[in-house]
Amino acid sequence: MSRVRFLSLFLISVLTLLPVVPAVAQQTQTTTPQTQTGQPSTGQPAPQGFSPGMLSQLPSISLGDPDSEGYALPIQLLLLLTVLSLAPAIVILMTSFTRLVVILGILRQAMGTAQSPPTQVLIGLAIFLTMFIMAPVFSEIHRDALDPYMDGRISQEVAFENASKPIKKFMLTQTRPKDLLLFMDMAKVTSFQNGDDTPLYVLVPAYVISELRIAFQIGFMIFLPFLIVDLIVASVLMSMGMMMLPPVMISLPMKLLLFVLADGWYLIVESVVRAYIGS
Repeated sequence: MSRVRFLSLFLISVLTLLPVVPAVAQQTQTTTPQTQTGQPSTGQPAPQGFSPGMLSQLPSISLGDPDSEGYALPIQLLLLLTVLSLAPAIVILMTSFTRLVVILGILRQAMGTAQSPPTQVLIGLAIFLTMFIMAPVFSEIHRDALDPYMDGRISQEVAFENASKPIKKFMLTQTRPKDLLLFMDMAKVTSFQNGDDTPLYVLVPAYVISELRIAFQIGFMIFLPFLIVDLIVASVLMSMGMMMLPPVMISLPMKLLLFVLADGWYLIVESVVRAYIGS
């Protein structure tokens, strides 16, 4: 975060001082004598440096453009870099990524396959499933907020408001009223007329804990059949007197076979995705 802020400030400084460089170079190359009519010349070379007239060439930095609504270009660039630095948190906490990555992590732990599938594969699968689930929301944001703002038909405030409406609608659909009322009570928010008026600082944490609750419920249902296989294998080995043989060596191939025969990836992905699309 600090590196991104430093780079953004450095870029704004370069863009701010860029118009001054040609003027300084031109004035340093053309030297004029410092003697005037009626004054004796000292014979010394004229001093080089900034003249008072050069100060007027420094560009003024203003938060607003007087000819149009919104912010100036350096401020827009700073806001863009800030949004890009917060993009991972937005993807993780305001989409379906949280539930998907927790479910996939519990599935790998239940199967007992250690690092197979690798973490990169699970995160990549969760990201692309998130893109598939959030595609209607992103399309609505692109149609109602991004395109009109890029064409100059709406201001930045209106674009942000139009972009937040589909996100709020999606999160409200997946948030329990109990969780939402909890954060409303702690934030001293009594009520709001509709879902569009819900503050994001209240809705986002309520949505996250609702997603975690549902993810752990689904994870328990996934973990249960694998746990039964482990118990059966452990009891059979104990009855046969094979106490030195690790039960994982026997139960792991059986769990993999059970998962493949049941077409586990198809069932899990279908149930999780349909929970979003069908809601």
